[in-house]
Amino acid sequence: HPLKPPNNPATMLQYDNSAFYFFAMSILSFYLIPSWYYILSSVYSAFTAKDAAIGAVARTSAEKKKAEKLKQESKGWKTLQSNGFVTNLIVTLALTALFVFLVISVSQDGEVNSFDPFSILEIDHGSDNKAIKKAYRRLSLIYHPDKNPGDRAAEAKFVMVSKAYEALTDETARENYEKFGNPDGQQNMQVSIGLPAFLLDSDNRNLVLVGYLLIMVGVIPYAVWTYYSDSSKFGEKDVMYDTYAWFHYSLSEHTLTKSLPEVFAGSAEFRKANMPATPAEKQSIAKQTSLVKQHMLKPKYNHPVCVKGNVLLHSHLLRKTDSLSPKDSEDLKFMLKHATSLIDAMISVCKNLDAARTAINCIEFGQNVTQAMWVKDSALLQLPHYGPSEIKQCQKGKGQISTMQAYMEQEEEERKGMGEFSDEQKADVKNYLKIYPDITVEAKVFVDDDEDDKVYEGDICTVQVNITRNNWESDDGDGLVHSPHFPFPKREAWWVILAQIKEGKIMSIEKVSAKGKVVTHNIKMMAPPKGRYEFDLVVKSNGYVGCDHQQRLAMETLDNAQLPEYKVHPEDAELDDEPTLFEQLLNDQVEDESDDEDNDDDDDDDEDKDEKNAAAQSQQQSAAAKKRAQLRNARNNDDDDDSDDESAEDVTPK
Repeated sequence: HPLKPPNNPATMLQYDNSAFYFFAMSILSFYLIPSWYYILSSVYSAFTAKDAAIGAVARTSAEKKKAEKLKQESKGWKTLQSNGFVTNLIVTLALTALFVFLVISVSQDGEVNSFDPFSILEIDHGSDNKAIKKAYRRLSLIYHPDKNPGDRAAEAKFVMVSKAYEALTDETARENYEKFGNPDGQQNMQVSIGLPAFLLDSDNRNLVLVGYLLIMVGVIPYAVWTYYSDSSKFGEKDVMYDTYAWFHYSLSEHTLTKSLPEVFAGSAEFRKANMPATPAEKQSIAKQTSLVKQHMLKPKYNHPVCVKGNVLLHSHLLRKTDSLSPKDSEDLKFMLKHATSLIDAMISVCKNLDAARTAINCIEFGQNVTQAMWVKDSALLQLPHYGPSEIKQCQKGKGQISTMQAYMEQEEEERKGMGEFSDEQKADVKNYLKIYPDITVEAKVFVDDDEDDKVYEGDICTVQVNITRNNWESDDGDGLVHSPHFPFPKREAWWVILAQIKEGKIMSIEKVSAKGKVVTHNIKMMAPPKGRYEFDLVVKSNGYVGCDHQQRLAMETLDNAQLPEYKVHPEDAELDDEPTLFEQLLNDQVEDESDDEDNDDDDDDDEDKDEKNAAAQSQQQSAAAKKRAQLRNARNNDDDDDSDDESAEDVTPK
């Protein structure tokens, strides 16, 4: 019959729009839920973040300008204008609109893969048989496979039309449909493909193929390549591998502090931003060079990136940034943003090179960058409102001083340089002295769980360093470095170094967070061979110039042959002889294998015995058979002899 449906159950596995809507909404929710959480939390933080959380704390009037800038940059709508946030917001809004469209489509399409014969035949519920037959003939003529060769969608539609007609006309099929919702009776599971039906349309084949190729051959490989190429550029502390290679090339045990700005300027992170692109930028750098050139070492590298970065960094260190162009100011700010991580990377390279003196120079360079000071500047320049004239007053006459420690030990009325200060400025100095660390360092060497204080060769000894902050009454400090010229908040930390500086050996160099009034840091090391050793213990602040401590730490190592002989208790010795769980399991396995081999050997022996017995039996049987044959032959011979005798008697003449 021309309207007979094809007998192909596979055509029932159809593409279902409603199932696709649910599938698409599920996939979109994996992105939309965390994305909206991130967006809403970012907006909430932008308007409700506390000043201390973003480092916008003004403990002196000198920090007010920095605090205001941090509030502007870290609060309000400006914080939400980054490229990443804006891109994510646009994508999230677009996908949210698509999600809403899918929800509306689901509400209109109804249940997933629902079988409704009336809707399939496009007739009203309760239609009579005449209308049902008419609709069936019309739709079957439209979707019959003979009229739509190769069209799988039309073929699937034809099957559904046939089943819908059968469900409304055949009594058994109608009874099954009313009971189970399917004309074929109760079904274990209904399966459909959660993809849109338009993919089966023959008119869309080329479009679907092109889209598939673009995604599989273009989009996915490009995304993987982009992620890999970006991630493969960065190492520890988000510092580029090219930067580590540059530091290994540029740093040595003889590197001076004054040459570190040029090394820092050559970092790979700055090679794009610090490349002058226009003659105006080159002219601006040349003009700024004339202001700082006398304080710079002779440049070792003439590359434009190194030259520009070196000039910008010296402008910051010498506090001559007012003459910078807006573009140069932004580039300098970009450099200072990466300063902490890059200087830490320089120190780690020095550790690998065993360049103790250079590592200390890098730490001091980090202090200078934080306070916008250079090598010849007095540590008193860190005091609020103190300039060259105020420092000169402190360094001359009776009671002259040149260090922050000496300044803090003076009585308030003895301190010089504040003759023309206002009450607010004097209050700033007083508050600053409460912030600047006044520390006491204690160190001791011991061996854990040892009965005495002696250290023997090969012991794992601990060098315990206790840093006590004397001008803190409790642990309530905010932990922020007072750095009004550094545009970013910086947390206080201590660099603890155990080394032999003259020999150029580093035993340990670690950065310890300065949380609390007392900071304890333990250094683990193996005791060297017998002898007396002296180490340099250096404690340096990561943000304050002159806030350092250095002392010699002596350690005497004894010969471990002097240790009393350790006698093992008999019960412990017996325990040592007992096999471990692993050995027991291994022995059991070996025994099982040996038993199997014995069984195999026994079987082989039995087989050999059986073969021997069989051979012996066969030999015995053959021997018996031979004897029987011989007896039989003998009897036959006797009979022949008797017959011969008789015949002989018969022929004997009488």
